[in-house]
Amino acid sequence: MIRTGNEKLDSRTLLLPVASGESITEATMVAIGADGYAVPATAAAGLIVAGVAMEPADNSGGEAGDMQVLVRRGAFVFDNSATVANAVKKTDILKTCYIEDSVTVSMSSTGSSPAGTVLAVDDDGVTVEFNQPTMPATNN
Repeated sequence: MIRTGNEKLDSRTLLLPVASGESITEATMVAIGADGYAVPATAAAGLIVAGVAMEPADNSGGEAGDMQVLVRRGAFVFDNSATVANAVKKTDILKTCYIEDSVTVSMSSTGSSPAGTVLAVDDDGVTVEFNQPTMPATNN
């Protein structure tokens, strides 16, 4: 009898194929582009943040999917935007913050994609949670 339902990866760990020509640095925010491949998070519309790279993945010389990156979901600390008008504030807790770059978040949605939910803001940076569902709920 074949056993199914055995845990291969926990629900917070993803193994994602990396886009062609991309290099992902360990401990940085990873997003999925419209083509379904992992890329370093950047201020661009249409990205879905997957989590944080647990290891580097250099696919700069490869075809899409030649390399995979191990990504962890959860709550992680990122730099706060240096632009005062876009900076995440303590009053933004439980609000959505947005990608500024692969290590920085802001409250500006202009030309960017959601990063995650703000859990804390302090001198260390902004704690962002990535466990939220990435697809809207539907009524059946």
